[in-house]
Amino acid sequence: MPILFLVAAFLLGSFPTGVVVAHAKGVDLRKVGSGNIGTTNVGRALGRRWATLVLLVDAGKGALPAVLAARLFDLTWLPAAAGLVAVLGQVFSPFLKGRGGKGVATSFGAGLALAPVPALGCAAVWLALFAVFRMSSLGSLAAVASFPTFLWLFHASSFANLAFAAAVALLVFLRHKDNIRRFLRGEELRA
Repeated sequence: MPILFLVAAFLLGSFPTGVVVAHAKGVDLRKVGSGNIGTTNVGRALGRRWATLVLLVDAGKGALPAVLAARLFDLTWLPAAAGLVAVLGQVFSPFLKGRGGKGVATSFGAGLALAPVPALGCAAVWLALFAVFRMSSLGSLAAVASFPTFLWLFHASSFANLAFAAAVALLVFLRHKDNIRRFLRGEELRA
């Protein structure tokens, strides 16, 4: 039963929210702005209101499996695993032939379900850096990198939550490799 639950979490995470919302508005999100399917590119292509919708749905795709796993199963590792597979679904969506988003919003949602205070600390890091530099990617990288530290400082963390934080940080950094290159060349897109 836990394996089927994890498959369902992956499929939920795979739903390409940004692509569906943009398509409904007559926009191919993969051909505008950065070409990414996430919140920032939706904001560039469709505006803040639609970006907020995508952010909330994508975060919910991470939070819902983690919350349900905690309530339905007596397995302490399953909420973190469910959150992680939802993020993997977002990043490697079978609906987009394995080419999904960068996993930031879905990671935030899962993190919020697993450890609310550390996740909100990460949101504060993102907000502060975005306010100063106007680069979502920089805020995202700093936020995800700070999650393991915030878990250690502000939450009685399990090994599963720490493993989730480390795996998500690695995954998000790998998905931002082009952003990191552009940032180092001084060419990263600003909002």
